[in-house]
Amino acid sequence: MTVERGYLLPIGGAEDKIAARVILTHFVQRCGGTEAIIIVIPTASEIPEEVGPMYKTLFDALGVQETRILDIRTREDADNPASSAVLEGATGIFLTGGDQLRLATILDGSLTGDSIQQAFAAGVNIAGTSAGASAMSYEMIAAGQSGMVPSPNLVEMGRGLGLTHEAIIDQHFRQRTRIGRLITVVMRYPHLLGIGLDEDTALEIAPDNACQVIGSGSVMIVDASQLLYTDIHEVAPDRLVSALGVTVHILTHGYRYHLDTRQPSPADLTPEKG
Repeated sequence: MTVERGYLLPIGGAEDKIAARVILTHFVQRCGGTEAIIIVIPTASEIPEEVGPMYKTLFDALGVQETRILDIRTREDADNPASSAVLEGATGIFLTGGDQLRLATILDGSLTGDSIQQAFAAGVNIAGTSAGASAMSYEMIAAGQSGMVPSPNLVEMGRGLGLTHEAIIDQHFRQRTRIGRLITVVMRYPHLLGIGLDEDTALEIAPDNACQVIGSGSVMIVDASQLLYTDIHEVAPDRLVSALGVTVHILTHGYRYHLDTRQPSPADLTPEKG
């Protein structure tokens, strides 16, 4: 019997933690509701001693069976068997915000990082907010600047955790005007999709790569698979870039997209029976 990998839930940051908490509630239900065992990993944060307990309080209030904090701050911590053992029995893993380069540098290729990969492959669901979302990509946006128009100096790349090899994920997207840097990245890697997540917005990626938007904002999908021309490899780093033949989709709550077929579809408007 084939085991499906888990669901991936990149969140654009600043998810609602007070009112309806739609995204966090959805993740808890996906992980088993009252039987969920969620591991919070605050490695990306500069204040893990505050961020970890904050999310533990949130998940506990949402009725999970157990929330554990895996406080990994160094590569040595990540290679400690006691750290990876914390993941045993988990139904969900939550990567907090902060600095995605710190998160990837500490976890990628470590014992705990490998254990996260194995857990995901075995069906454990993984959510990440802000930096935790960006770090899910294999080709990862490590740092960058705001801007509407693509330019080579807008973005720096690094290696992420590789939980998805089909896309590059950016966050706080509309709020921090990051469209220019996402298009720049997709010009460099036209075989990959660009996913730009607004705050309080997530794109749930199912095991079969079918996606659905959850939350109050929008998701921008940038597809350069039919790219006609770009001069990104010719212009100086501080100059603007031309791009012809780029497809852009804007999706809001309930709208769907498939990473394999690269086809969007409207939200399901069928009334619920009851």
